[in-house]
Amino acid sequence: MVTDIYAQLRRDEGVKYDIYVDSEGWLTLGVGHRLRARALSDAAVDQILRDDVEATTGELLGAYPWVGDLSPARFGAVQNLAFNLGVAGLGTFVKFLAALQQGRWKDAAAELLDSRYAEQVGDRAKRLSVQIKEDRWV
Repeated sequence: MVTDIYAQLRRDEGVKYDIYVDSEGWLTLGVGHRLRARALSDAAVDQILRDDVEATTGELLGAYPWVGDLSPARFGAVQNLAFNLGVAGLGTFVKFLAALQQGRWKDAAAELLDSRYAEQVGDRAKRLSVQIKEDRWV
C-alpha cells in the first residue's frame, strides 16, 4: 500500500542502482533522477562522497589490512590515492607500498613523487607525499 510520495515514486519510477538510459534517452539513476537535468544538492554530493569513500576504504583494507594501522594522516593519504587510482591501481606502486609498510616514510614519499602519477596530478602528489613524510594533513 502506498502511503507517501516517496513510496509512490519508488513504485512508479522504479529504483535503479546503476546508470541507465530512460525511454526519452536521458541518462538516469536512482528513482528517475536524470543526470544533467538538474544539479545535485550539497547533501547529495556529500552522501555520494561518503558512499564512495566507504567503498574504497573497504576495498583498501581488504587488499592491504596493515594500512589500517597507519596514523590517521598517513591512512588518509593512502585512502586518497586509492580513491583516485583505484585499489588495483594503487597495487602497482609496489616500492611505495613496501616503504610505507616498513615505516620508511621518506622513501615512500619519494617513491610517490618518482612516478608517472605524480607527473599527471602534480600538486596533489606533492601534498600527499608531504602528508606521508611529515604525518600531518596537508
